[in-house]
Amino acid sequence: MASFLFLAISVACDADFLRVTLVDGREIAVPLVWFPRLLDATPAQRGNWRLIGRGQGIHWPDLDEDLSVAGLLR
Repeated sequence: MASFLFLAISVACDADFLRVTLVDGREIAVPLVWFPRLLDATPAQRGNWRLIGRGQGIHWPDLDEDLSVAGLLR
């Protein structure tokens, strides 16, 4: 599968899940309990994210947390 399909275009967090939408329309939903920094963060901190590496990863500057899309898919 082409590597560009593993690029994120949007991110959302609720109280239980991190949801990442990929460029091909798929959505990855993973439990926040897998990521203690995100789980313990406020909604405002979870909402302050940016894509890094053209969508290869996600960075939360308030939390000093980085996640890769490839890692989420594993």
